[in-house]
Amino acid sequence: MGVSVARIRVLVVDDHRVFAESLAAALAAEPDVDVAAAGSGPAALRCLDRAAAEGRRFDVMLVDADLAGADGVELVGQVREGRPGLRSVVLAERDDAHRAALALQAGAWGWVAKDSSLQRLLAVVRGVLRDETHLPPALLTGVLRELTEARRHRTESERLVESLTPREREVLRCMVAGLGRKAVAERLFLSPHTVRTHMQNVLGKLGVHSTLAAVALARRAGVGPAEDPDPVLAGDVVERGGQLA
Repeated sequence: MGVSVARIRVLVVDDHRVFAESLAAALAAEPDVDVAAAGSGPAALRCLDRAAAEGRRFDVMLVDADLAGADGVELVGQVREGRPGLRSVVLAERDDAHRAALALQAGAWGWVAKDSSLQRLLAVVRGVLRDETHLPPALLTGVLRELTEARRHRTESERLVESLTPREREVLRCMVAGLGRKAVAERLFLSPHTVRTHMQNVLGKLGVHSTLAAVALARRAGVGPAEDPDPVLAGDVVERGGQLA
C-alpha cells in the first residue's frame, strides 16, 4: 500500500488569463499540488468561500500585485480575516519596497517576481507553509526600512491618541466609524455644540487639520470604530474648507 502524500491546494489570482492558466498548469504538474485559478478579487473570494464550505480549504494564494480594477495587496488584507491557515504570496512585475512592506503588513508571507522560475515559486509556496517569509534579497533592506518607519509613525500616533481624554477618544472612535457631528451628538447624548468642541480638541491634540487626517492617524494607532453604530445615524463625514461640517 502506497503512502499518501499531503497535497497543497493553491489558488492563483491574476486577471491576465494566459499567465494565470500557464502558471496553474505548471504548478498542477507537481505530484503534490492541486491548483485553481481566479481572474479577479471577487472571484477569488467566492472561490475561497466555496472551498471552505465544502471542507477543502486552500493553503496558499498567489495573487497579482496589480489586479485590474483592484489591488492585490488589498485582497491579501481582505482574505486575512477569518482564514488564519491561508498563506498569501504577492506576485509582482517589479521590485517595490514600499508596496512589499504594505503587503507584509496586510498579511502576505511573500513577495515574488512574476518572472521567477517555477522552482523558485515552488520553494516559496512550500516555504510559507513552514511559516517562512520570502522576499527578494534586493528588497530586504528597503522593506525593513519601510516597516521601521511605519512602526515609528504608529508609535507616534499611539502617543497622540493617548493624550486624548476618555470622552475625546469616544468621539474619535465615532469619527472612525464615519459618524457626522449630529450623529455623534445623538449617539453620545451630547449637544452638537459640545461635540463640535470635542472634535476641535481632538484635531488640535492630534496635530491635524481635518477629520479625514484624524481618522487616518487613529487607524495607524489601532483605534477601531465605535461598536455597532446605528445605521440610521451613520453618514458620510463632510468637510468644507478643512472645517468640520
